[in-house]
Amino acid sequence: MARVTVLYFAGASTATGQYEETITLPTTPFPLSSLASHLSSLHPGTGLDKVLATSQWSVDAVMVCEPETCHLKGGEEVAVIPPVSGG
Repeated sequence: MARVTVLYFAGASTATGQYEETITLPTTPFPLSSLASHLSSLHPGTGLDKVLATSQWSVDAVMVCEPETCHLKGGEEVAVIPPVSGG
């Protein structure tokens, strides 16, 4: 089974109560564009789905501009980067 490490920042960390977790991918290769719904199913009722709807992604410390073109094979580190505000 292929696994990835997911890093949660800001609102994603607040919603999950975690800074990181290792998850098993349902299939491989697994489209990054489907990861939000998979993570939401692992954390129902937390509001994570709303955070992920506006978040960006990085895979192995590289920002992903087009999640639909990225497929996870296992072993990657995926970061959830919610929008931040500040002055």
